[in-house]
Amino acid sequence: MHDPPAPPTSCETVHPSLFVRDLAASIEFYTKKLGFTLGFSSGEMAGVNLDRVQVFLQRVPGEVAPGYVFFVVDDVDALYEYHRANGVDVQDPPADREYGIREYELRDADGHSLGFGQHIFTAGPAIEVERVDVPVRLEKRLAALLEDLARRKRMTVGECLEETLLHTFEPLPTGGVASPHTRSDHAHIAALREKHGIDYDSHGSYRFVEKP
Repeated sequence: MHDPPAPPTSCETVHPSLFVRDLAASIEFYTKKLGFTLGFSSGEMAGVNLDRVQVFLQRVPGEVAPGYVFFVVDDVDALYEYHRANGVDVQDPPADREYGIREYELRDADGHSLGFGQHIFTAGPAIEVERVDVPVRLEKRLAALLEDLARRKRMTVGECLEETLLHTFEPLPTGGVASPHTRSDHAHIAALREKHGIDYDSHGSYRFVEKP
């Protein structure tokens, strides 16, 4: 008799649980020092959120066994500087690991280890290419946004265009296409759109008419 196959399942996130001795102090540390937000607090349990990930904190008497939770973020260096500025004791700054993650680690008052890292997309063997000059004319405001975005990403404008093109050529199984931009990138892009007065949407280019 064969075991029944598992049904196709989609899982977008997990909710780790950590036992703590002082719930109020733990909520204070996670929200005031680490940048989490309070999702809920009820009795001996609370939920603290880092973006879409919620960590359950549950008060228990006596000693607690230390746990470990790792968070994949989009700008590990900015988060590290935020934690350091808040007086969090972080032993070592973010470092690139051989498994393709740039990360650092800290501990809370109960001894739980919390790791924060981001993927290193430059990991792997170099791809030798030949670049060519392509005559390109872009809408003036869009070109200014692209230059600012490339500067933020520490890229040239050409590298930023290559990244964007390659992602848009890659369809997702769920529909649509991949994007190279993180959520914080999109927030920055929204600010750049306002800065440069871009008042058209992604379909606006179909209606562009050059000024004489």
